[in-house]
Amino acid sequence: MKKVLFIFLFLSFQWTIAQPKDFVSENEKHRKEINKYFFKRDKTPLKPEDLFGFKGLNYFPIDAAYYVEAKFIRTPAESPFLMKTTTGRKPVYVKYGYAEFELQEKKFKLNIYQNIDFQATVEEKHTLFVPFTDLTNGEETYGGGRYLDVENPIGNKVILDFNRAYNPYCAYNEKYSCPIPPSENDLKVAIRAGVKKYK
Repeated sequence: MKKVLFIFLFLSFQWTIAQPKDFVSENEKHRKEINKYFFKRDKTPLKPEDLFGFKGLNYFPIDAAYYVEAKFIRTPAESPFLMKTTTGRKPVYVKYGYAEFELQEKKFKLNIYQNIDFQATVEEKHTLFVPFTDLTNGEETYGGGRYLDVENPIGNKVILDFNRAYNPYCAYNEKYSCPIPPSENDLKVAIRAGVKKYK
């Protein structure tokens, strides 16, 4: 009886990882907040002429298959480097670690970065940056790749929720300077989750 109970609890735990409580509603709430931000004239990355008639960003359907609990490996000995952007600006980043995970029965690895300048702000202190490209770029999503923000991992696990993948501001307005995802973060898979290509 104890063995059966253990197996049941184990399977239940596995299910909560794949589809956490309030997963859909939390993502829906997040999308509404992002759209509200885009509607604000003093904050939106949209051009004034594009804001007129804007009805919200276009997203893939929310899909728990793209909520990934990855293995996190910290790399504390990395040296800061200048990350390439769409302009001459070169912000200072450091490779904080990397995530190993499986998606669509394939194994992948993504480098996770920390913006050195952002560490001076309370809001960004515990946030890490995951720029990536995938097979949807240029067709269903922005050609220059997309970004993920992740919480500073505790232990050897990190959550990658691709449902929250977002476009760099350059996708909406060329006046912005946006980090270009390093080639090491090119995923040979179609990530049909998160925000789609603008227009």
